[in-house]
Amino acid sequence: MSTNIVLTNQKGGVGKTTTTSAIACSLVERRNTKVLAIDLDPQGNLGFSLGLDIENSSTIYEVLKGETPLQDAIQPTEYCDVITSNILLSRAELEFTGAGRESMLKNALEPVKDLYDYIVIDTPPALNVLTVNAYTVADHLIIPMVPEILSLLAVTQIKETIDSVKSSFNPDLNVLGILLTKFNGRTVLAREVKEMTENIARQMGTKVFETQIRNSVTVAEAPAHGESVFDYAPKSNPSLDYRKFIEEIASDIHF
Repeated sequence: MSTNIVLTNQKGGVGKTTTTSAIACSLVERRNTKVLAIDLDPQGNLGFSLGLDIENSSTIYEVLKGETPLQDAIQPTEYCDVITSNILLSRAELEFTGAGRESMLKNALEPVKDLYDYIVIDTPPALNVLTVNAYTVADHLIIPMVPEILSLLAVTQIKETIDSVKSSFNPDLNVLGILLTKFNGRTVLAREVKEMTENIARQMGTKVFETQIRNSVTVAEAPAHGESVFDYAPKSNPSLDYRKFIEEIASDIHF
C-alpha cells in the first residue's frame, strides 16, 4: 500500500509545487521506488514543470467527476508517473457538492494504491474541497512556508482544517513538519520568523525541519525546461538542500 505525502499551505508562492516535484523525483532517483505525483492545484504547475501538456490530456478534474478512470489519466515522465490538472479544476468548489465529496480522491485512488510505493500530492493555495480531499487520503502532511509573517499566519489557519479532517475523516493524519523555503538565514526577519514558527509547530504537535531550502533563480528556471531542479542545476543550493531534506524525512516516511 502506498504512503501518501501531501504538500499544503493556503498561501501561494511558498514552494509547494517545487517541493512536491523534488520529493517525487528524489524518491525515484535515490530509492528506485514507484511514485505517482498528483496535481490538485488548478494552476497546473506540477505537470507543466515535469514537461507534460496539461491542456490536451485527461486530468484529475475528469477523474474526480467520474468521467475518466484514474488509471487513464496517469502520464509517465522520465521521473515519475503524474496526473495533471488545469484551470477546469477551479470549478471543484461549486461542482462537487454532494454527499461524500470529501472522499472523492480517496475512492478514485483505490485501484492504484497498491501499485505505488509513494503518492505525492500538490494542493492549491486555498483551504477548499480539494485540500480536504488531499488531507483525507494523506498519511503525512508537509507544510512549506517562506519566512514571512503572512506565511506564518497562513500556517496557523491550517490547523483548524487539519483538526477537522482528523476528527471526521482521517484520524491517522500526521503533520510531518514545517519546511522553511526561500530561506536566507542572514536576515533578522528569517531568524525571527523561524523562532515563531517553532512555537506554532509545537502547538500543532509537530516540528520545523532542520533543513531549510535556500532561494535560487534555478528554482524558477527549471520548470521552463521541464526538468527537476536536480537535473537542471544539481549543484545549486536548492538541489543540495532538497537532497538533505529527503534524507531528513527518510525514517519518517519509511524508506
